[in-house]
Amino acid sequence: MKKSAIALLAAACLGLCGSALGQAPQPQPTPGVAGSAGEAAPAVGASTAPRPESFLNRAATQNVDVSDAMMLDADKSDGWILHGRTYDNQRFSPFTDINLSNVSKLKPTAILQTGVQKNFENTAIAVDGVLYLSTADNKVMAYDAVTGKQLWSYIPTLAYSNLCCGQISRGVAVAYGKVFSAQLDGRVVALDARTGKLLWKTENADILPQPAVFYSFTMAPIALNGMILLGNAGAEWPTRGFLQALDANTGKLVWRFNTTAAPDQPGGKTWSGDSWKYGGGSVWNTPAIDVKNNLILFATGNPNPDLDGSSRKGDNAYTDSVVAIDSRTGKLRWWYQEVAHDIWDLDACAPVVLFDTVDERGKPVQAAAHAGKTGIVYIVNRLTGKLIRKSAPFVDISDNFMTPLGPEPKTMWPANHGGAMWQPPAYSPQTKYLYQLGINEAHDYIVNKPLPEVYKPGTPIRGQYSGGDMPLNTKVFIPNGTFSAIDMATGAIAWQYKSSRPLFSGVVATAGGLVFTGEMDGDFMAFDAKTGKKVWTFPLGAGVCTPPITYKVKGVQYIAVGAGGCHGGEIFMQNEGKGIFGNVFAIFALPN
Repeated sequence: MKKSAIALLAAACLGLCGSALGQAPQPQPTPGVAGSAGEAAPAVGASTAPRPESFLNRAATQNVDVSDAMMLDADKSDGWILHGRTYDNQRFSPFTDINLSNVSKLKPTAILQTGVQKNFENTAIAVDGVLYLSTADNKVMAYDAVTGKQLWSYIPTLAYSNLCCGQISRGVAVAYGKVFSAQLDGRVVALDARTGKLLWKTENADILPQPAVFYSFTMAPIALNGMILLGNAGAEWPTRGFLQALDANTGKLVWRFNTTAAPDQPGGKTWSGDSWKYGGGSVWNTPAIDVKNNLILFATGNPNPDLDGSSRKGDNAYTDSVVAIDSRTGKLRWWYQEVAHDIWDLDACAPVVLFDTVDERGKPVQAAAHAGKTGIVYIVNRLTGKLIRKSAPFVDISDNFMTPLGPEPKTMWPANHGGAMWQPPAYSPQTKYLYQLGINEAHDYIVNKPLPEVYKPGTPIRGQYSGGDMPLNTKVFIPNGTFSAIDMATGAIAWQYKSSRPLFSGVVATAGGLVFTGEMDGDFMAFDAKTGKKVWTFPLGAGVCTPPITYKVKGVQYIAVGAGGCHGGEIFMQNEGKGIFGNVFAIFALPN
């Protein structure tokens, strides 16, 4: 999955793109290097002693020891203790203090500066008045959730890793008195939730397939039953994707589910030869969990090689799919494939959302929804994987969409950077709407680099990970965005807001009749959940490409969001003479 066109965005990456994008892997890891931004050489006379990684201003005195029971009842919490607020990933809050009648009075109460001016895709975690943030380079920080005063920070020294799509962290998990961070270098750390002190750090040889240099983590992990669940990035490299569970006390591997089907597994005949061994299939986003039915549901990324599928004939299960596995064993329950034999980089990278709906006969059914790069929401029975319905398209779709590729450029949309990307939607049980952000972009597809028949481990990989390119085409139309309310009972679009720029923020819905999201130009916004009318805007100065959250402290409701700029929006901001990245995290509340 390429977050934008390599040809046009390479100059705008500013050190954020992968350290070895399209290059051969380094024979040995290089300590202190993550992405293309290596550590600067020390000044003459400077101390060469290693700097500490944890910095304590003051320890948190609140109760930040999140238990399994608390996570099971997260819908009753005043905090935002799970990545999607609850295990179902609905991002719906029952709070009504901030509502349609008073949202116009919403004001910032604290503005935090993270000190890291890079894309900011983190979903903050709020536990009993403490905020936990993670920046693009895996810096983890704890703040007072009311005053914004910093409590502690953890700044890791990252080891070498081949990154696909920039330095990104979508958040941390907080559970069992610890903060868990899955890092760009493939390591996972556990920090003391009160002090930030490092408790344990995994070694790549213990939790990653080899060569480990191809694996990295960008998703926010999630805790369940004493385990930490996380999936890998890096489907552009010769990897075999996975979702795996680590022991929360030790970091030891408990089980692993691979996202490419082996010959002896269901779907195993959908891969030719040994292509399943390095067939990609990243897990970009935090899974949804159905605790009652012991299910973990998540979406999977594109197969590898990306554009040239000649070496991986077949449908390539379980890539580009919604997958359900048993939460106790990691064994497959079912999968629903959105795009078979993907050669357009249309991987499924948004979070899966769980809710109840009705089937085609009007019968109640336990469902799961996932919005694809295809510009369609797929609604399936979460017990069986059977498709219930598809939504109407929430972005534009070209007439030649998903047609065969060749050496001559073919312009189509949505493309590898369109439809639904990583940004999480919200679902409201009040309106029965899924609130989904969308991206309209046209890209020129070309396959003109013949690949080897099969990947040979240990050989250079330059050119082997794609076989072509997908540059952005702004002559057909200027990229833009949509914010849609989609009726899950019918698949129809109830209302849609159109933006002049792609939308990347993510959404939170509340029982106060509101949905919040952000714009690439820096506006943080609230909409009427039923009608789509924009009812409040606050400019934050940098692209709002961070999912908002809401929480309460001592009975007061707060809304919080980051504004750090948008990876993929560099060209638009530069062309308009605006700053690309910022480092703001803002907290809002009603006046006393």
